[in-house]
Amino acid sequence: MSSIRVRFAPSPTGELHVGGARTAILNWLFARKNKGAFILRVDDTDSDRSERKFVDNILESLEWLGIDWDEGPGRGGEYVPYYQSERLDLYKKEINRLLENGRAYWCFCTEEELQEGREEAKRKGIPFLYPGKCRNLENSRVKELKENNLPCVVRLMSPEEGKTTVEDQIKGEVVFENRHLDDFIILKSNGLPTYNFASAVDDVYMQISHVIRAEEHLSNTPRQLMLIEAMGYRPPLFAHVPVILAPDKTKLSKRHGATSVEEFRARGFLAEALTNYLVLMGWAPPDDEELFTMDKAVMHFDINKVGKTAAVFDEKKLAWINGHYIREADLDRLTEISIPFLQNKGMVPDEITSQEKDMVKTVLEVSRERIKSLEELPELCDFFFTEDFAFHEDALKKVFSREETSGNLELVYKKLASLEELSPENIQASFKELSEENNISLSKIVKPVRAALSGKLMGPELNNIMIILGKEKVLERIEKAKNLKT
Repeated sequence: MSSIRVRFAPSPTGELHVGGARTAILNWLFARKNKGAFILRVDDTDSDRSERKFVDNILESLEWLGIDWDEGPGRGGEYVPYYQSERLDLYKKEINRLLENGRAYWCFCTEEELQEGREEAKRKGIPFLYPGKCRNLENSRVKELKENNLPCVVRLMSPEEGKTTVEDQIKGEVVFENRHLDDFIILKSNGLPTYNFASAVDDVYMQISHVIRAEEHLSNTPRQLMLIEAMGYRPPLFAHVPVILAPDKTKLSKRHGATSVEEFRARGFLAEALTNYLVLMGWAPPDDEELFTMDKAVMHFDINKVGKTAAVFDEKKLAWINGHYIREADLDRLTEISIPFLQNKGMVPDEITSQEKDMVKTVLEVSRERIKSLEELPELCDFFFTEDFAFHEDALKKVFSREETSGNLELVYKKLASLEELSPENIQASFKELSEENNISLSKIVKPVRAALSGKLMGPELNNIMIILGKEKVLERIEKAKNLKT
C-alpha cells in the first residue's frame, strides 16, 4: 500500500473558492497518481466564522467537481473525526505535553499591553514580535494567575536563533530566520487551538505525507515545522502552489466577479470544464494539450512540474473550454442540467413533461454549438418556447426598417405554404427558386425569415429553426412579421 497521504483542509467560512478547488484538485491528482489516499478534513475551529451551510457547500462542490475523498466527512476513516471542532481533546493532550516538557508556556499579557507593543513597533517601522514577557514565569506565579481566572493563552517557546528551512516541492528551499518568528500563540483564550497548532497536530496524527496548499500559507510553514519538532514528530513534505490572480494582477476576489465553484455552476459552467481549467492554472500535460480528461491528468501528473509563478484567472479561456465540453457532453445529461436555466426564465414549467423535455433536448442539439455557458441558452433560444419573444434592435434596424422586407416575406409565405412539409432539401430549394425568380439575393430572403421566426439575426441554422417550429408556426410568424412596424 502507498504511503502517500494528502489532505485538503478547508475552513468553512465561505463557499468553496476556485483557488481552494484548485488546491483540492492538485492534491487529488497527486494521490491518484501515486495510488495514495486523499483526505478531506474540515478546519472549523474558527467558531465565530464557521457555518454549517459552508461545510455543506464545500462537500457538494467537491462532489460536483468529481473530487472524491478516501477519508473524511461521510466516508469515515482510521482517524475520525475529520472535523477539527470534534478533536479538541487531542489538541488539549498535546498542549499539556508541550507545557510539561517546557516547550510552551502560559501567557497572561493583556490586549492593552500587546497593543502598546504594536504601536511602538509601528513608530519604529519594524514588525511587532511578542517580547517573551511571560516566558520565564515561575510555576507558582502561573498557578496564582490561573486561580484568579485571568485571561490567558498558550505560546510555543520558539527558538531565538538559527534558521528554519522549508524544503518546498515546488518553490525549492525557503529559509526563515528564527529571530523573525516570535513565541506565537497555539491555544487561544477561549480554549480553542490556533490554525497553526491544530493543523500541525492533525497532519502528524493523520499520517499526512505531503501538504500541498496555497503559497499564502508558506509563512505558516516554519511555525508548523517548529511545532512538529517540539512535539517530537516527523514532519510532512510541503508544496506551496502559487496564488490565483485576477486579470489586474491583484488577488482574485468578489470585486472581479464570480469566485466560488457554486457561482460558476449556477452560471452554467460544466464540472469537467472547470476542473480542466483549474488544473491548467498550475500544471499542464507533457504535450501541452489544453483539453484533457482527469484520467489523462492523473496519468501524467507530476508535482514537481507545477508552475512557480502566479496564474491569472482568464474567464474567456474558461468559457472557451466550457463551450468545448458543452458540445461534447452527452445530450441527455446536458438536457437535464439545462432545464433549470429555462425554468428560471419561465420558458418551461417547473413540472416538466416528457414531451417538453424532448423539446429542450431537440433545441439543445441544434443550439449548443453557439453557447459557451448554459446561462446563455434562454436568450439564444427563447423563441422556441414562447410566441412572446422580443425583436432585437439590430433585426429591427437592419431588416424590418427596409421597405422590401414585407414583400419578400409575402413571397416566402406563399412558397412555403405550397409545400406539403418542411425539410432541409425543400427549404433550400424554395429559397433558391425565390431568389432566381424574383432576382433578389438569398440574404434578403434568409435574414427576414430568420428575424421573423426568432427576432434575431444570429442563432441556430435557419433550416433547424424552421423544422423544429413546424410549418404551421413558421407561417404564423411570417404572417405576423409582414406587418411589423419599426
